[in-house]
Amino acid sequence: MFDTFKNRLEITGVLTTITALRISAGRSSEPIGSDLPVIKDSLGNPLIPGSSFKGAMRSRLESFLRGINPNLAANPAIEAEWSITNDRMNGENGIKKDVEKELEKYPQAERSGKRDQLLTEKIISETDITSLLFGSPWIASKFQVRDLTVVPDTWFGQYQERDGVAIDRDTETAADGKLYDFQVVPAGTQFQFKAVVENAEEYELGLLMIGLHQFETEQIPLGGGRSRGLGVVKLDIEEMLWFDYPENQPDLLLDYLKKLVMGDKSAYEDAREFKDHWVQQLIDYLNSQAANRNNTEVRS
Repeated sequence: MFDTFKNRLEITGVLTTITALRISAGRSSEPIGSDLPVIKDSLGNPLIPGSSFKGAMRSRLESFLRGINPNLAANPAIEAEWSITNDRMNGENGIKKDVEKELEKYPQAERSGKRDQLLTEKIISETDITSLLFGSPWIASKFQVRDLTVVPDTWFGQYQERDGVAIDRDTETAADGKLYDFQVVPAGTQFQFKAVVENAEEYELGLLMIGLHQFETEQIPLGGGRSRGLGVVKLDIEEMLWFDYPENQPDLLLDYLKKLVMGDKSAYEDAREFKDHWVQQLIDYLNSQAANRNNTEVRS
């Protein structure tokens, strides 16, 4: 089933490093320079990959959801803990086989058009909430974060160099030959933040609002060296623009597209007005999931 445009949320703001930030590009092979340089763009300016921001938010939200119910958040690092494993998708008793059996109810001429719809519905029904928003091997992410580029006025072209050392656990002293240095981006450096969410359900937007609030209140650190106090950041959201397309009203969508091309933001609404509603929708969704689980346990 091909995607149909339903809604769009655009979020812009500034991410400020409260403490020094280390997002490493890996060990350097250069004979001169830092052992562990930070990620830089083509001009040598610091860069925060959108995937780093998104991954940190996903991890924090998953920890919350697992505290409510472990089934609400799959572990993307371990296939056996995915909400839909490869075997569940492609195995003898998998989703694809279920779809083919269900297609037998339809006339031959309708099966091709129905196959993708039925497959999508089954995948969505078995996918955990974080994967619905952030993506999985079977579902594209609805939440897209651009790489965060440095705000020029806050960047003076200087990285800080810090030393690190591995500790010998037997002697509790510095291990021989284990001294290294690494780069950090200084505290007070700002980065431009932009993210887009499309075709999200209201409860998914509620989950996103909680994640953004964690960054607004300095609760989610980024990068390495967090046990040293590195990576504390603060997100200041400047705009949250929302467009919700009512079904079967093409005139509104055409007007939105026209204004979009002209750079006219009047087609959008201020999404801050909907934050509380979206969070409440998430709470209602989680309560319904808990009720369904309890009912299933009683019947079994």
